[in-house]
Amino acid sequence: MNPARSLTATDHSRDSAGLTYVYPVISRRAGGVSIGINLNPNNACNWRCIYCQVPDLVRGGPPAIDLELLKAELDGFLDDIVHGDFMEKRVPEGARRLMDLAFSGNGEPTSAAEFPAAVELAAGALERHGLKGRCELRLISNGSLMDRKAVQQGVARLGAHGGEVWFKVDGVTAAALARINSTRTTLEALVRRLGISAGLCRTWVQTCVFTLDGEPPAAREVDAYVETLAGFAGRIAGVLLYPLARPSLQAEAGRLGQPSAAWVQALETRLREAGLVVRVSF
Repeated sequence: MNPARSLTATDHSRDSAGLTYVYPVISRRAGGVSIGINLNPNNACNWRCIYCQVPDLVRGGPPAIDLELLKAELDGFLDDIVHGDFMEKRVPEGARRLMDLAFSGNGEPTSAAEFPAAVELAAGALERHGLKGRCELRLISNGSLMDRKAVQQGVARLGAHGGEVWFKVDGVTAAALARINSTRTTLEALVRRLGISAGLCRTWVQTCVFTLDGEPPAAREVDAYVETLAGFAGRIAGVLLYPLARPSLQAEAGRLGQPSAAWVQALETRLREAGLVVRVSF
């Protein structure tokens, strides 16, 4: 492992540990140290979100995953967390809590054919290191491949191990999905896929909130978003709202900004009034 700089919430470099698949970050949403599993080391994703911090992002899928290498990296890293001095050397004192093992990284994790096997591998690693029940197992996903049987198998395995899905919903109208995520996904497909995820595993919706050209999302788009998620009250665990913490590395970076705290609070209130649990991470 590289003797790298201390971690911060604004630096989510995937190579900070000098490994192929495993990297540590301080996560605002998780509330401490998150160990990421990057199944897209080639920086390829099937979406292109305009706030994405992945350098040299390209459209596409991942290469074949070396599961033995992934296992070795996880075991080595978790051993350093549990028995070594990683927390003392790399993590600021107030964040020295291991919160989760998260499938995230530089693209859509479920696009890897090895995703179901990787879930089992990660669950086994937590158990071997005495972290089962003490550290969450998470999938951070755009949900776009949830119709696939293999992906459903992996998500069901995640659920069986007590894990959870953080399912990206940045907008629900065709215009918002195209503008923010560069996808032709329809509202019908999004609702179907979110329902599949919620039926297989505890699922949170995660939403990045930001301004574009100085303006927050239009009122009609916010109305559609709240109405759509209200239909999942009682079916999903809740909604995670988070403003930008790190600069985008996409062409639209200069057009993005932070919404006001009042705007975020108003959205939070509307979601709560719709019967949803809401967590906001600034």
